[in-house]
Amino acid sequence: MNDLPADLTRERGLHLLHEMLRIRQFEDRCAELYGAGHIRGFLHLYDGEEAIAVGVMQVLGAGDSVVSTYREHGHAIARGIAMGPLMAELFGKRTGCSGGRGGSMHIFDAATRFYGGNAIVGGGLPVAVGLGLAERLQGTRDLAACFFGEGAAAEGEFHESMNLAALWKVPVLFLCENNLYAMGTALARSESQTDIQAKAAAYGVRSAAVDGMDVFAVEAAMRKAAEHARAGRGPVLLEFRTYRFRAHSMFDSQLYRDKAEIAEWQQRGPIITLTTRLKAAGLMTEDDFQRLQGEANEEVKAAVAFAESSDWEPVADLGRHVYAEVSP
Repeated sequence: MNDLPADLTRERGLHLLHEMLRIRQFEDRCAELYGAGHIRGFLHLYDGEEAIAVGVMQVLGAGDSVVSTYREHGHAIARGIAMGPLMAELFGKRTGCSGGRGGSMHIFDAATRFYGGNAIVGGGLPVAVGLGLAERLQGTRDLAACFFGEGAAAEGEFHESMNLAALWKVPVLFLCENNLYAMGTALARSESQTDIQAKAAAYGVRSAAVDGMDVFAVEAAMRKAAEHARAGRGPVLLEFRTYRFRAHSMFDSQLYRDKAEIAEWQQRGPIITLTTRLKAAGLMTEDDFQRLQGEANEEVKAAVAFAESSDWEPVADLGRHVYAEVSP
């Protein structure tokens, strides 16, 4: 992981680092706000997995569709959803990107073709196949990209979706974020085949295992996979091997893993390793890092201020989007 792409420019390297810092700062502030009672319900943070969201989104176009999981803040930010409406959604305010109705696990934004956050493990997989099928039937070169965790690979939807996508040559990218734990269950305790990408062979689907802590490895694998899907050759499964630094959710005591394991993975984190590599190559200074971190922090501050100043939905409107609205 020491070698940088030969064509990497300073501007490009700083951009990728800045995108990951934006996600990290947002998530860290969310943890603080949750503790203070400003964000309620379930909250699943993305610390440690930023290279995947950022690397993937460098490849996707405006016409591509994205389907995510309940750990989707990083995906949403990297996709281009503004932090203000995103934070307002976590606060439950009417200015949120889902109108304050979805909260942390149900982020939605039609403008960026970001079709959720999904609280159901594996629930987004068949949705992504449907979105990809629509593109194929309309003859476009757009595709659907679906994030899911390794725990979802044990669900029936995973196998059904892989089978139909392969059978119909649907342009869908199955993007597995394997962080080794399905909630609190270690991979080896729930999967007879722990090599997730190997499962694709049963359906004749192209697949690869990727270092999910290296943003350049993620982007390179995505470019190959997207080219394959856009050419009409069917789906691709990419298994990004990564690690979440925080608990599964804010209610998780993490009794299933020890602090030494977490500390070891943190030394391989995508932000610290990219920072080290860019500095070693003479593409970045410590002043650059502090500037990027400061910019990300100011963006998060503005998002919090936007959320705090936004209005709650009126009680009279709480029935909207629940029952059919009959025009007079």
